[in-house]
Amino acid sequence: MGYSQDKGLPVPGSAMGQCHTVSGVPNDLDPQTACAAIASRQRRHGWALKRIIDVLGSSFVILLFSPLILLLWVLVWFIDGSPVIYRRRVIGVHGEFDAYKFRTMRRDADALLAADTALLSTFRGNFKLKSDPRVTPLGSWLRRYSCDELPQLLNVLKGQMSLVGPRMITVAELEKYGPYQELLLKVRPGLTGYWQVRGRQNVSYDERVRMDVAYITNWSLSLDLLILLQTPAKVIHAEGAY
Repeated sequence: MGYSQDKGLPVPGSAMGQCHTVSGVPNDLDPQTACAAIASRQRRHGWALKRIIDVLGSSFVILLFSPLILLLWVLVWFIDGSPVIYRRRVIGVHGEFDAYKFRTMRRDADALLAADTALLSTFRGNFKLKSDPRVTPLGSWLRRYSCDELPQLLNVLKGQMSLVGPRMITVAELEKYGPYQELLLKVRPGLTGYWQVRGRQNVSYDERVRMDVAYITNWSLSLDLLILLQTPAKVIHAEGAY
């Protein structure tokens, strides 16, 4: 596994050969072999310890930031009204679940997207909009500093997510992972992860897929620790966030 000199993180693809020019994932990595490898690694290299860290870590952060979480709850309710929490339907190792976020969009966000064909086409290409007219002013600030994701600590406690993992995605996005769909669903999605500390929204969707595959196939507790240590600085500087 190779490491970047500037970031101290393994370079996606460095241990897996060249990347496919269309999907952005390694063209020499057999999905079945990768699934067997990650299952073996889960047994041999502390997957249970990872879960313990998730529970203790998320509990600590919830207690530490409980005043901020309460303040944000009040702000969203006072400025943008209810509902305060948006439930995003995503998929994980045990099937679909609701990922909690502070609501950052208008209440009619879905209708607004459906009514604008150009906007909808752009969204379907990357599942993100850089200048999203649906986002409220408060929501824009919450997103910039990832404060909207604080409620997902509850998802971590419930065992649906991990502190560190691949990107959280919807069922509609799963097809973009091609033959690596099963591999992705072997690991809980993360509150933070490889993608979050290596560019976030500034990288293409294909690159996101490649990073997720690299993270899963190279997973270790030390890699998780590196990502956790780098996350606060990325959040504070709002790198690649919108």
